[in-house]
Amino acid sequence: MRGYALSMTNEPAAAPASTPAPAPARRAPAGAAVLREDVTEAIRAAVLAELAEAGFARMSIEGIARRAGVGKTAVYRRWKSKLHLVLDLIGVFAADGLPVPATGSLYGDVRALLEVMTHVLRHPVASAVIPDLLVESARNPELADAVRGALLGGQRRLAEGIVAEAVARGELEKQASPERALDLAVGPLYWRQVVVGDSVPGSYLDELARSVVAGLKAG
Repeated sequence: MRGYALSMTNEPAAAPASTPAPAPARRAPAGAAVLREDVTEAIRAAVLAELAEAGFARMSIEGIARRAGVGKTAVYRRWKSKLHLVLDLIGVFAADGLPVPATGSLYGDVRALLEVMTHVLRHPVASAVIPDLLVESARNPELADAVRGALLGGQRRLAEGIVAEAVARGELEKQASPERALDLAVGPLYWRQVVVGDSVPGSYLDELARSVVAGLKAG
């Protein structure tokens, strides 16, 4: 300890302590820039236009960027492939964020579901894009799995909620199938609106809701 004290006395006096200068601000890297929502929406619109005009197989990131008026980098910052772009677009009309209908009756819940799905199927994606994607899905298993998951996930959740509530009220047996509910409800709507292109008046939805309820109870 004495040696340590002696060595300290032989050192020159320390300079008065001073407040360290603040470190210069670091610029955020370009890749961390906030993504502009208007650019994102322009790209989504370009994807829809490209799909409707060229189809999934011939659609390219280059064509999307050119149509949106942005560089390819702007597209890749948001999505890593054209498959992810399309799945994001499908999410526009997927039923993931919709609440399960709660009207108090099976008929009322089914009728509410049909009303929602009618509006969903009016979206341009449904009429211009989904048929093409279904054709491509027959040749592309990855696309088939992704589209099936994007399209059916939210709808299945709604159907499961409707059936579970109906079972709890005693309107359906415990073995009632949500998949059957979707087949009976969404199948006719898709055929009429997307394939045939007919309008869907309220009276048609009333009749279809009664048919779905009868089919579920019979099943």
